Amino acid sequence: MTSCYVVHEAPVRRVAIFGGTHGNELSGVFLVKHWQENGAEIQRTSLEVKPFITNPRAVKKCTRYIDCDLNRVFDSDNLGMQVMDNIPYEVRRAQEINHIFGPKDSDDAYDLIFDLHNTTSNMGGTLILENSRNNFIIQMFHYIKNALTPNSCPVFLIEHPNLKYATTRSIAKHPIGVEVGPQPQGVLRADILDKMRKIIKHGLDFVHIFNEGKEFPPCTIEVYKIMEKVDFPRNKNDEITAVIHPSLQDQDWQPLNNGDPIFLTIDGETITYEGDSTVYPTFVNEAAYYEKKQAFVKTVKIKLTAKGIRSSFS
Repeated sequence: MTSCYVVHEAPVRRVAIFGGTHGNELSGVFLVKHWQENGAEIQRTSLEVKPFITNPRAVKKCTRYIDCDLNRVFDSDNLGMQVMDNIPYEVRRAQEINHIFGPKDSDDAYDLIFDLHNTTSNMGGTLILENSRNNFIIQMFHYIKNALTPNSCPVFLIEHPNLKYATTRSIAKHPIGVEVGPQPQGVLRADILDKMRKIIKHGLDFVHIFNEGKEFPPCTIEVYKIMEKVDFPRNKNDEITAVIHPSLQDQDWQPLNNGDPIFLTIDGETITYEGDSTVYPTFVNEAAYYEKKQAFVKTVKIKLTAKGIRSSFS
């Protein structure tokens, strides 16, 4: 008998795996191109999986983007922009992707999208959650985290009233970001590739057994919720005047307390963190975020509980 605490959810039949949203993050590019040629390992009998290169021009040039960040333009203004000769390449590409996998916020949109990313930060294999009330994704993340034990698999919740990302994956009913590092831009590392591949395997396994009728009881996971982006110290010319302190470098997801070092000036002065409570930094010294004026992100630990779920067609 199905418990009253179980929610019936629609089966997840159409899944996409995006690589190359940022053209110099090579693990996703490498895997997606492999799966386009030989997709046996990502196929499951209860769903259709489409591997897709999202920003082919940036991939060809091995650069993050051509005109603007593809992972920030999937909002109504850009998706509804009239196509003209001077429209940024990534906005035009976003409209094409929305046509193939969307439309965003419609019943016709893909059920689920995995969007594969690399980071230069020491974040390990991180899962990115956009909605704290999505029972299906929280259940999936609980499943993946357990499957990867004893290896850690942090969950980063980017839900915030003032920070809007408009990500490529946000087209789907269930958007999932996969961020694996540390890996330099334009470089492949076997260990990072393996972490990403395992996350996708376990994610697809979860979708399949959910579609086949398995009931998942209520579960709770620990997540790191975004609070604030922190910039480098700067002078009047807007130039960086201090670097990430050695005590903070590579310490993603580790506790940061009041008085702990965060920056170091060229003259050897230490700048410390001032805060009333413990935070957990991530995206520490991410290379791609220098242009966004971001040295790291402050997060806090919270727990999310998902209701039990079962496929409505099982």
